[in-house]
Amino acid sequence: MDLDLRKLRYFVAVAEQRHFGRAAERLYIAQPVLSRQIRAFEQELGCALLVRTTRSVELTAAGQRLYEEARGILDSVDAALRRVRDADQDVRRLVVAFSPGLPVAEAIRAFSALHPGVETDVIPARWWEQEAPLRDGRADVGYLRRPFEDAGLRTIRVGDEPRVACLPATHPLACRAELTSADLGGERMLDVPTQRTSSLEEKFELIASGRGIALVPLSVARSYSRPDLVHRTVTDAPRAEACLAVAADRREKLLRDFLEIATATLTAGIPSTS
Repeated sequence: MDLDLRKLRYFVAVAEQRHFGRAAERLYIAQPVLSRQIRAFEQELGCALLVRTTRSVELTAAGQRLYEEARGILDSVDAALRRVRDADQDVRRLVVAFSPGLPVAEAIRAFSALHPGVETDVIPARWWEQEAPLRDGRADVGYLRRPFEDAGLRTIRVGDEPRVACLPATHPLACRAELTSADLGGERMLDVPTQRTSSLEEKFELIASGRGIALVPLSVARSYSRPDLVHRTVTDAPRAEACLAVAADRREKLLRDFLEIATATLTAGIPSTS
């Protein structure tokens, strides 16, 4: 079957709003029209995407999977259309994907000073699939943190930083100045694949609620600082490596210039101690 992008956008709106009325308002269409389109979409796919009640809407397992896939699909389509418009208008553009806690602004400022005629955009890289924007064409270069799947990518190491344990301020280990991996042996960890969260905000909310703890790079812990959480150095945890990444077959001069500038400017922005 051919995927109907309009219905996919409708579904994403409902999935994000968890309410047909609010989704219809966001889409500027009537609620009955939206309901019919979603039911038709479910029939085309041959599976239920939503569980409807009188007060709210929840995603089925299939709906949750489609929602996760849909954001990348729609972002890729939007990026392709942008490139088409750029080609028509003779716009030169460089898009940089960045992982949480890795600010790329300094490199972009330095690059823009040498290439004032080039438009620069940034997009966030989701922590569990950081390389995806490079593979689907949404980004030209990534400022990413390992681990990620680097097959088919060319990477340049920029530096590394400590990983720290993020835990509730009321946790018994919060009074310790430093920790080891052995200290965390009996804790529920939110870093494992089976405990994957959809965003760092969700992960930190779960930690603050006492649902577990997580090992995160120091820069991430600092970026999401909040009074009900603390972070403590884990002395024997492997350090988190940051690197620049591009598709191996991309060799344009514009990319080479950015990589050279970014390599020189970004190293100082990676914290070395907590």
